Amino acid sequence: MDKWIASIVLGAVLVTGASAQQKKRVAVLNFDYATVQSGVSAIFGTNVDVGKGIADLLVEKLVQGGTYSVIERKAIDKIIAEQNFSNSDRADSTSAAKIGRLLGVDAIITGSITQFGRDDKTTSVGGGAFGGITRRYGLGGVGKRNAKAVVGVTARMINTDTGEILLAATGHGESTRSGATLLGAGGSSSGGGGGAFDMTSKNFADTILGEAVGQAVNSVAGQLEQTASRLPTKIVSIDGMVADATGGTVILNVGSRAGVKVGDRLTLRRPVREVKDPETGKILRRVENNLGVVVITEVDEVSSVGTYSGTTPAKVGDRVRNQ
Repeated sequence: MDKWIASIVLGAVLVTGASAQQKKRVAVLNFDYATVQSGVSAIFGTNVDVGKGIADLLVEKLVQGGTYSVIERKAIDKIIAEQNFSNSDRADSTSAAKIGRLLGVDAIITGSITQFGRDDKTTSVGGGAFGGITRRYGLGGVGKRNAKAVVGVTARMINTDTGEILLAATGHGESTRSGATLLGAGGSSSGGGGGAFDMTSKNFADTILGEAVGQAVNSVAGQLEQTASRLPTKIVSIDGMVADATGGTVILNVGSRAGVKVGDRLTLRRPVREVKDPETGKILRRVENNLGVVVITEVDEVSSVGTYSGTTPAKVGDRVRNQ
């Protein structure tokens, strides 16, 4: 009986592991909000980066959905800083695909905020940073009459290998409630000006504007999840060499351009001899000994760093392969 239970548990673990390996890797760039920037400043009393807020919300939804493996923001920020990509570069499909290749992802998601405000353009928003003297949402500005919040976003999923746009998704959200201000009915706060604002917080989700944002992002996330099957499965063959070995850390001469990703487990092998064709001198086969495993911890375009575990110390010239 115990063996039978153990077999079921082992099978479940293997299935779960296989499912995780099949997940496509994606990265989400900050959404462009240039077309709604003036309205954003009027609502919040300062230039809040709602493009980052929308991206954070989308990442949260995709992670919760479990269809994709989503890259952390700090990895994206590092690549963008190193490569000095401008905002316009990130909006370009070719540049976005390059960022994705450097990150080692299957697809990269970019987007724009096309609508972010009221359904009543004549109603005054006013009032500076939300909260005001009373520290209550809803009293930051005085409107002529109640209005609903409306939000529109577009997103594109780009194949990092080809730069092809796999999906153009559109999300629209409209609050079910109305209010004199878009940040009404959201509870209290100790202040929200200064350009920093957490759109993933429950406080914001409970506001009229947060409700509309949530609807729009949920719509886009659902469309992206349905597109997972359209992403081609890449079979990457990695073949590189150890360029430096210090203790248990090795530096390899292959990086994201060769398909290496953080978390990859590569086999470290040491060449023993070459078998050559006696007639032509052509190398027919290389005989190698398996020494251990390298787990990749850092990746740039042309190199990578990994932690090596094995009984024999690694040295320069050893080879690494993923199969």
